[in-house]
Amino acid sequence: MKLTAQYVICLQHMCNTLASLGKLKKPCPKVHERVMEKRQALHFLPVLGGSSSLRPVLTGPDLAFSGPRVVFRCVASNVSPPVIYELIKDGRVRIGRNRDFQGGQVALFPIKVTAASEGSYHCRATAGGTREISNGIKLRVVTPPSYTRVTSEPFPPVAYEGSRMALSCDVEMGSHLSYSWFFNRKEITSSTSLPFHFVGNKLLVERVTPEYAGNYSCNAWTSVNEIKRISSSTEVQVTIKVYVSKPEISFSVHKEGTGYHGNVTCWSTRGSPPVNFYLLLDGKEVDSATAAQTLAAWFLVVVVPELDMGEARCRVKTENQDLTSEPVNLEVVPVGGNVKVEVEYLYTADSKLTTARLSCHVSRGTFPYISWLFNDSVLPSESHPDSHIQPILPHIAFADRRRSLVLTKLSPEESGYYRCRARDNYDDAGPWVESAAELVQVTVNSMSQAESSTETPPSESFCMNITEAVTITFCCFVLLILVVGSACVYKMFENKQAHTNSVPANSDALQSELTHQSGGNTADTTATDCDVQNQITEVTV
Repeated sequence: MKLTAQYVICLQHMCNTLASLGKLKKPCPKVHERVMEKRQALHFLPVLGGSSSLRPVLTGPDLAFSGPRVVFRCVASNVSPPVIYELIKDGRVRIGRNRDFQGGQVALFPIKVTAASEGSYHCRATAGGTREISNGIKLRVVTPPSYTRVTSEPFPPVAYEGSRMALSCDVEMGSHLSYSWFFNRKEITSSTSLPFHFVGNKLLVERVTPEYAGNYSCNAWTSVNEIKRISSSTEVQVTIKVYVSKPEISFSVHKEGTGYHGNVTCWSTRGSPPVNFYLLLDGKEVDSATAAQTLAAWFLVVVVPELDMGEARCRVKTENQDLTSEPVNLEVVPVGGNVKVEVEYLYTADSKLTTARLSCHVSRGTFPYISWLFNDSVLPSESHPDSHIQPILPHIAFADRRRSLVLTKLSPEESGYYRCRARDNYDDAGPWVESAAELVQVTVNSMSQAESSTETPPSESFCMNITEAVTITFCCFVLLILVVGSACVYKMFENKQAHTNSVPANSDALQSELTHQSGGNTADTTATDCDVQNQITEVTV
């Protein structure tokens, strides 16, 4: 049976179609394409005479998600059939092959997108013995993100203030990704990004501060043809720790029955718990405690009054700090010795008396409790600390653990006798040691001066004014003597110069003349007599 060229081409096309659908177990037999093309060229020679260029055009996506199918289309317009279209990947791999027997038909090449589908695609068209390559399309395969999580550096996400922190938005799968970051469920945008920096999938903070502690999360997303695929992470809590300050130490005592117990308190003013505190006694560690919620720890120690129990220090430790407090002596000295009140008056810039401060000095005692009395009445009423009774003195204030009493307003009402007393603060039933009474007196006419029993009397101020007047008078007298002496010396030199130029031949005549002049001028001053005597003495010699 003799097969025509058209019949062979149809059989070949049908075989290729069935093979692409997987209906054939064996590949299609190959036909000598060159022979067929020559026959087709001879058959359609009159029609192709006016066509010199195929100019195939390839269209299709340049970005696609992995998984779905995409279609590439290739067509060569104004070309007489038959036309053979081939889809070529990366210039050497043929993906598909189609024939157009009618002319102007679009060749479709559907492919399922996988990671291996990424590459450069061209269409090769063959008709009438002419073969041309179309434009190229570079397909990028986008893998949607999945299994997104936030990782931190350092790990676990705990950083100290001033250190560097880096958070990464990691995915198990995904390509061509963009990232969004959230702090306490609020997106970190360009207007709120400081001090955050975005570098790829990382969120960086060069110097963290406690205000950036909180929950962080991220979104990894990609978009193809306005279709967005998003994968969100879970929240990660970031802790910013504050460095612990140098520990401080205090020592207190309380009495139980006839025994005494000491309490050593260790604390830091700033830092992030938990913190480990250690009690050192004479350089040896004797106790320890962990402060999980606060920055303080308490240690019980045995004390005996008037016995030095050693030197105590507090030590604080963290994973990167080791600090020690100043020492404190565990020695309890009972209150005793002399108690004295000192009065200090405070003035404004224009010498107006405004405030008086009374200080209570106790010569002996480690833990004194101070009480103040005004005209033998306790300030304030210690028997009724919460009562609403009008206080004895409304304008008073205590300072330095009641060691100082400040009279914030001075008036005749504040005039009177003040004294203080002291006892051990750990023994409410202990004896008091009292000071002598000190008089504070505020005058009615002048508020610029206050007097006490130890004040300087007004007579001393008067004597001080007399002394100042005598001193000024003496200085003026000395100045007058200097002026007169200078005048005498100047006159002496002037007369000496005159007598040197003309000395009389007879000194007796000169003396007689000077004597006559001196007798004739009885009304001259003492300074003139001084000059004459000097002149006579000088001439006689």
